[in-house]
Amino acid sequence: MKNVGEAPHEELATGEHSTRNRVARSILDHGPSTVADLAGRLGLTQAAVRRHLDSLVTENVIEPREQRVYGARTRGRPAKVFALTDCGRDAFDQSYDTLAVDALRWIERTAGGGAAGEAAVAAFARDRLEAQAETYREAIEAAPPEGRTEALAKALSADGYAATARNAPVGEQLCQHHCPVAHVAEQYPQLCEAETETFSRLLGTHVQRLATIAHGDGVCTTFIPKTTPSPSPSASASTAGRNPA
Repeated sequence: MKNVGEAPHEELATGEHSTRNRVARSILDHGPSTVADLAGRLGLTQAAVRRHLDSLVTENVIEPREQRVYGARTRGRPAKVFALTDCGRDAFDQSYDTLAVDALRWIERTAGGGAAGEAAVAAFARDRLEAQAETYREAIEAAPPEGRTEALAKALSADGYAATARNAPVGEQLCQHHCPVAHVAEQYPQLCEAETETFSRLLGTHVQRLATIAHGDGVCTTFIPKTTPSPSPSASASTAGRNPA
């Protein structure tokens, strides 16, 4: 998923990733599960489940175990079950999301609520991204002009965003297949807006956010024109992080 590709490959990769997440989520919700258990719960064939389990094992999200048997053992080999690893469970841990939302709510309330509170959250979001942006800036500046979007995608992937870049009519699209702060951004879109503004500054051009995971879309997608000059800061902020009407 880290390679630059055409749209059909992107869509296929996104669908595969979504189904793997469903498999892992089912194990989280129901505990160690057999292939048959997962196939029945998810409406998939056992062959499809095994394919996704193989990928999840390779990614160290789950691990195979011998099924625990309570009472007398039956004949035959014990069924193999799949359970989340510590790494896989951490990926689903939402406790930090709750803490982040509580912290942003406190900032918003302390600033007086309303427009002032929203502005305070936006200022926090921009400041938070400054530290990350330095690493991204170094990667972009080391790349040739035609490779800057791909360089940004690789830098984002290193931070857990599973990002890719691809050509689009009159520009490029930056796709983020995972968002570590999606649950928080559902309530505070200022996080998405600050990220889009940062992309605009780093790439030196106006960019447009077409879709966000926090908004319910499958992928965060940002359009980056090839020829549009960099906008004024006020113009950049006007559409950053918002889906087009």
